[in-house]
Amino acid sequence: MIDDRHLHASEAAARSGHTGSNRGGRRAVGRVLGLDVGGKRIGVAVSDELGTIASPVGFVERGPRDRRDFRALLDRFGALKLVAGLPAGLSGREGPQAADARAYAEALANDLGVPLDYWDERLTTTIAERSLIASGTRRDKRRERIDAVAAAVMLQGYLDAGANRRRRATADGD
Repeated sequence: MIDDRHLHASEAAARSGHTGSNRGGRRAVGRVLGLDVGGKRIGVAVSDELGTIASPVGFVERGPRDRRDFRALLDRFGALKLVAGLPAGLSGREGPQAADARAYAEALANDLGVPLDYWDERLTTTIAERSLIASGTRRDKRRERIDAVAAAVMLQGYLDAGANRRRRATADGD
C-alpha cells in the first residue's frame, strides 16, 4: 500500500506535466526515487526533474504488492532511476541490514527494469527525526512520516554529490 498523504509540490508538478525551468543552462536529468529500505516498509522520496531537490513522498509496505506500488510511483512521477540508501555503521562497514537493503533494491530494480544507485544513509533517520521534532510534528505523526523524510535526506545527499561532481567537471574543463 502506498501511503502518500503527505505529498508536496512535486506531486502537483508531476500531475500537471510541469517539467520545471531550465535556469542557468541546467538540463533536466529526470526524476529519481529515493528508497529507505526497512524490514517492514520502504520510505520513498522523489527528486525534481533537474535533480536539485528531494521531497518525501510516503512509504510502501514490503510484501506481495510492493512491486505494483513501486511501478505506480515510477509512472506517477516519471522517475527514471532508483537510489537505495545503504545503512552502514559509523565505521563504514556494511552489516546484515545493508545486505538486506542491497538484495531488496537489486531485485526491485531488476523487476521494474530501471537503473539503481546506492547512497550512504548513515544518520538519516536521526536527522529526519530531529527535523520532524523541530517542526513541531507530534510523535504519532512522526512515526508515519519518518521513513519518507529519511529517504528524502538520503536522496538529497545523493543529488548534492552529483551536482558537486558536475560543477567540478565543468570547472576542470574550463
